[in-house]
Amino acid sequence: MSVVALTVLAVATPAMAKGDLHIYNWADYTNMDLIAKFSKEYDVKVTVDSYDSNETMLSKVRAGNAGYDIVVPSDYTVKVMIDEGLLEKTEPNKMENYKNIRPEAADVYWDKGRNYTVPWQFGTTAFAVDTSKYKGEVNTLALMFNPPAELKGRINMMDDINSVMHAGERYLGIPRCGADRANLKKLNDMLAAAKPSWRSFSSDIQGKVISGDVDLSQVWNGDSYRIRQKRPTMKYAFPKEGIEGWMDNVAVLKGAANMENAKLFQNFMLLPENAALESSFAGYDNGIQGTLALMPKELGSSPEMNPPADAPKAEFVPPCPPEVVEIYNKIWTNLKK
Repeated sequence: MSVVALTVLAVATPAMAKGDLHIYNWADYTNMDLIAKFSKEYDVKVTVDSYDSNETMLSKVRAGNAGYDIVVPSDYTVKVMIDEGLLEKTEPNKMENYKNIRPEAADVYWDKGRNYTVPWQFGTTAFAVDTSKYKGEVNTLALMFNPPAELKGRINMMDDINSVMHAGERYLGIPRCGADRANLKKLNDMLAAAKPSWRSFSSDIQGKVISGDVDLSQVWNGDSYRIRQKRPTMKYAFPKEGIEGWMDNVAVLKGAANMENAKLFQNFMLLPENAALESSFAGYDNGIQGTLALMPKELGSSPEMNPPADAPKAEFVPPCPPEVVEIYNKIWTNLKK
């Protein structure tokens, strides 16, 4: 996902569109063929703007949503937004196409029974490393936090506070979101010691890796798949210490100006052919039944989407308590100096 903001207008050919739809999504994460299809089908003019993190999106929405109808928050952010009254209860569970959702994608902690959101894409966060530069064991977080000589100065970390903090906690074997001060000090000290080995903090992962600027990057599995098409020696890791799971979701902002078009888009994304169209672009799985056969074979069979049998189960981490978030923010601020 590139960090470069992007605004694209996808307009159907009719001169008189039946309203508008304004989408705010992660950068490089929207298949514009999908948008064009929706635009043509419903005669709606669609605008797509982008952000680089859940926190960036949430900050803008809290400040007064800036005219967007749809956002695409990750699991824990959905929970925060529902609790803060920022999302419209659109009841996707009563929509015509809801029958296509996978049961495991309906039974989720952040939106039990799907009263607010529908799945967009889901995957894992770990790292990818160039196996022509590093020949050793790949499946350990030690490569990011205590790297061998050949990787020092060649590592990119995501500009994402939660992904970095939780990966550090897994490496240290301490609880996610734990308030124990001794553990938080361990986390702080370990990250500070690791930082000199890192080249950058950036969520422009494809740009960093494909350009050869780094040889290891913390990465989402779909980005790893896309990177590997251009840098085949990259390998996605399934760290023995644990791996982050996530699901992004199509949510409608409270009081959205184009409410009915937003609901149409949620129902549209519950169709297998549409979910598969987005997956084929972004490189991730989705929560809709019957999509695998509609994706490119190399995506469905990719190592990024098919963890080895001994890989740890992906962990979905709920929002941290405010007192932990406060300390995370202090650690993060010092780390980014």
